[in-house]
Amino acid sequence: MEFWESSFIDKQTMWGFEPTDSAILIKDFFLEKSVKDILIPGIGYGRNAKVFIENGINVTGIEISKTAIGLAGENGIDSEIFHGSVTDMPFDNKLYDGIFSHALIHLLNEQERKKFIKDCYDQLKPNGYMIFTTVSKKAPMFGKGKQLDRDYFEIMEGVKMFFYDSDSIKQEFGDYGLVEFSEINEPNKDMKNKPSINFILVKCKKK
Repeated sequence: MEFWESSFIDKQTMWGFEPTDSAILIKDFFLEKSVKDILIPGIGYGRNAKVFIENGINVTGIEISKTAIGLAGENGIDSEIFHGSVTDMPFDNKLYDGIFSHALIHLLNEQERKKFIKDCYDQLKPNGYMIFTTVSKKAPMFGKGKQLDRDYFEIMEGVKMFFYDSDSIKQEFGDYGLVEFSEINEPNKDMKNKPSINFILVKCKKK
């Protein structure tokens, strides 16, 4: 994923430091469910991790970009962060109460998505929750760029995205404790003039 490494080198903290709305919602949900120990695949420079850490939740991360990991450290995040791709999970044999992955799964191809969902599920304790936010077909980028497969586009050089709808959510998460999914629009907090992006928030619970 040279794209992400060069993006972080070039743009550094490109999304600002405000946590996403979904991270704030999930923090409340995790607190309500007494989730104490979470894994964040695709932690980036820790913009969303902070809100969990500040509320007493222990965070472990996975991040493909060395630069982003360095920025997380500079940003006061001293959590353990494994350097590597989520496609190489697991990085430890620990089981977590919760997993939160924001805006990552749609960057994977079908095989990688299947493996990622299963790998996350396998690292949950019984009754643990895993929560994903993913781009929906309602997002402004849907259908842009070069179509690679059904609902899968290279929206710009080096960025391939799969756009979910309710059918593909049920299909891919159905065997992994899918509890519910809902739409959430994420405003672009750093660039106020950019349109908000339509996400789907997917919640699964391990039986």
